[in-house]
Amino acid sequence: MTHDTYPTDEPAVVTCGLPYANGDLHIGHFRTYVGGDVYARALETLGQQTAFVCGSDMHGTPVAVDAKQNDEDPETLALDYYREHKALFPEFNVEFDEYGHTRQPTNIEITTQIVQTLEERGYIDEREATVAYDPEADQTLPDRYVEGTCPYCGSKARGDECDEGCGRHLEPGEIENPVSTITGNEAEYREQTHKFFRLSDLQEYLQALIERLEGTDNAKHQPREWIFGELEDWCITRDIDWGVDYPGELPDGQDRLVLYVWVDAHIEYISATKQYTERAGATEYDWKSAWKDDGEIIHIIGRDIIQHHTVFWPSVLHATDYNEPRAVLASGFMTLHGKGFSKSRGRAIWAREYLDEGFHPDLLRYYLMTTGGFQQDVDFSWEKFSEKVNNDLVGTLGNFLYRSLLFAHRNFGGTPEADPSKTVTARIEDAIVAFNTAVNEYTVREIGTIAVTLARFGNEYIQNNEPWALTDSDPERAAKVIRDCVQLVKAIAVLLEPVAPEKSQALWKQLNEDGSVHDQTVQAALDPPSQEFDAPTELFETLEDERVEQLNAKLDKRVREISGDAAVSSEANGNELAEVEPLTDERVSMETFETIDLRTGEVQSADPIAESDHLVKLMVDIGHETRQIVAGIKQSHDIEALPGTQVVIVANLEPATIMDHESNGMLLAAGEQVDLLTTTEDTQPGTKIR
Repeated sequence: MTHDTYPTDEPAVVTCGLPYANGDLHIGHFRTYVGGDVYARALETLGQQTAFVCGSDMHGTPVAVDAKQNDEDPETLALDYYREHKALFPEFNVEFDEYGHTRQPTNIEITTQIVQTLEERGYIDEREATVAYDPEADQTLPDRYVEGTCPYCGSKARGDECDEGCGRHLEPGEIENPVSTITGNEAEYREQTHKFFRLSDLQEYLQALIERLEGTDNAKHQPREWIFGELEDWCITRDIDWGVDYPGELPDGQDRLVLYVWVDAHIEYISATKQYTERAGATEYDWKSAWKDDGEIIHIIGRDIIQHHTVFWPSVLHATDYNEPRAVLASGFMTLHGKGFSKSRGRAIWAREYLDEGFHPDLLRYYLMTTGGFQQDVDFSWEKFSEKVNNDLVGTLGNFLYRSLLFAHRNFGGTPEADPSKTVTARIEDAIVAFNTAVNEYTVREIGTIAVTLARFGNEYIQNNEPWALTDSDPERAAKVIRDCVQLVKAIAVLLEPVAPEKSQALWKQLNEDGSVHDQTVQAALDPPSQEFDAPTELFETLEDERVEQLNAKLDKRVREISGDAAVSSEANGNELAEVEPLTDERVSMETFETIDLRTGEVQSADPIAESDHLVKLMVDIGHETRQIVAGIKQSHDIEALPGTQVVIVANLEPATIMDHESNGMLLAAGEQVDLLTTTEDTQPGTKIR
């Protein structure tokens, strides 16, 4: 790892979190897989040697649980989903250089070697662990075989993770009120000897690592509570039949232990890279140079597994002389009409379903990458998808590409014989700089928007210069304008490739360019376009309101049939119809209500709280004074745009301390999208709400 500006002379590895091989993928899953593909392609467009690898997680307890429920062998179940996932990714133009799985011999071999090295170096010891036990089933309950209450936040949690609350990793025995998922009965706790990785021995290393780690802010700040707090050692074995056998000596009384899934799952990143080298050849890509020397290791993951990639995984790598991650990019979650995706309730847009509706994969790729920041939560609706496609891809990008190439073909048979103007050349050079900056700042959204921004400039340029009015009066000037437009089109084809690879290749062919756009670097954006090309076809089609209504009706029907939920779709006018909470039967008196002091305020400043994924510290002017208020709006709002915003606050709420920050008031907001209440007029701060 160099920390040099990309492109560097060292090979890069881009990875995505491994999907469990136990179920279908929905479009929310593709935020990270498309994000990884976009970032890997962008690195290559800069000229960086890059391997993009991933694989299926075969050994997670979700696989074992589902197999048991279906009375099926876990390996058979997992292999079926592995093949399904491997075939699905290319249909979304997610092109892994290697997509393996954790049960392949390469991964088991490297996992065994790494664990044995940890043992030899004194990083593993035996200890008593408190584990849940089901007396009726007469078995221990690792991870997702047990559910209960999170000891940290009180939310419903799984055995290894508080998945519905604070998101913390949970060690065996931590979950409160344990219940067996096998029988549904109350579980009990027993002591059992397990193997522990001495994570606390590496605390000083981790504290230094987190200071040099690159990537998204949430990945750099969320682990600090662990790393700078009391770092506990990590139980790395489980009493379960499905997994990679522990390769060392077992504790007394234990016939078999398998490794915790997060040991061999991470190691698949190395294994897949090695398999890529074995298939392509070391001259094409050398896995040892990437993982053992100074390679640039970049992990692109979901927010729920940040600790695994910034605490557990780097510690294992460091302790066994592998290269550490240079960057971790963690995406926000995706909701559907303001509510979480739910398989049991049918509330999901499945990846296969999206394709079966006839939509091009590049449309979804663009939507996922450019709707909100990568680390922000994003809400999907067919209305928002339609608006993004129609405004950006059809109205801006497609409009400029088609009108420019059609005019050039009809009037000049291709690219006019003229030099590009300094203005347009400078604009393309600026776009290349912006592209380079976006890659180096890990801003996936900016990578996705650069081509559309260039097209927006192109539309203004062609409209201001009106070449159609110059063909007779000033044909030389008309030729210069269209020559500029064709150059912009070529630049767009190159810069669009990471986010919309199939559409950019189609545009490349319309320009009659040689080879593949996928092999081009950013400098190709300034190369002269082909002299001749045929009449273009339109790359994007408008998504009509009627189609959106049909899609919503289909989704609503499925949700009702599966779960009886209320409709989740939006009305035809585009206003979202969310599942509204029922009114409470309890009433308060006017006297009680009048004790609540509601005031208007104006946000003076907004600063994200580094150690939290959700909290922002606001300074709010309420007329009489400026109050500090802490609010959970980081994922739902553009923080930089908040200063100057009028808000409504509860002014007489008792002060509270939230993550060591005093909050002296409460913002009022509506719904799960945290729509801040405001006023329609320029009301003076401090005005009382009546």
